[in-house]
Amino acid sequence: MKQFLLALVFTLSVFEIAAQNASVEKSTFGIQTGFLGVWAHNESKLSNAIALRSELGLDAAIFGENFVGSQSFIMVPAITLEPRWYYNLSKRVTKKRRIDGNSGNFVSIKTTYHPDLVLGSLPANTVFISDITIIPTWGIRRNVGKHFTYETGIGIGYYHLFKKDNVFLFEDENGVAVNLHLRIGYRF
Repeated sequence: MKQFLLALVFTLSVFEIAAQNASVEKSTFGIQTGFLGVWAHNESKLSNAIALRSELGLDAAIFGENFVGSQSFIMVPAITLEPRWYYNLSKRVTKKRRIDGNSGNFVSIKTTYHPDLVLGSLPANTVFISDITIIPTWGIRRNVGKHFTYETGIGIGYYHLFKKDNVFLFEDENGVAVNLHLRIGYRF
């Protein structure tokens, strides 16, 4: 009987250790780069599964002029707020996978504002019009080693252009926006 009770206590203690509460980190900070830009971000814990990501970065753009045949490269500041729900943290813990640095799958609402500030030069008679995008996004984030991360996401949402005086826009100032990103980063 003693052996049975000892085995039962040992088994229950193992289950107690394995049943720890999976949670996003209190705060995590890092930098990321992708095909068209560089960003610094912070994720702050709102609940065990939800983190608020704030991001400041530079989105890059390459565009060409049809009549002249030249191409231009510009960078535009991007300010992003993105609540993220990491929905599979408990499952990752039970499978003994990493969740440090908020490593997991997420669903978010990515809201980005681009001011009408351009780093680089625009061709004559060309202006950049500030905009805001709101894009529901599904993505994953994984850690490689202690500090390196990679992240990918996809989503379809809405954009709104802030019309300037004396600037001709297309028929509509609103439309469909797409978020497709693949980033690598460093977590501090």
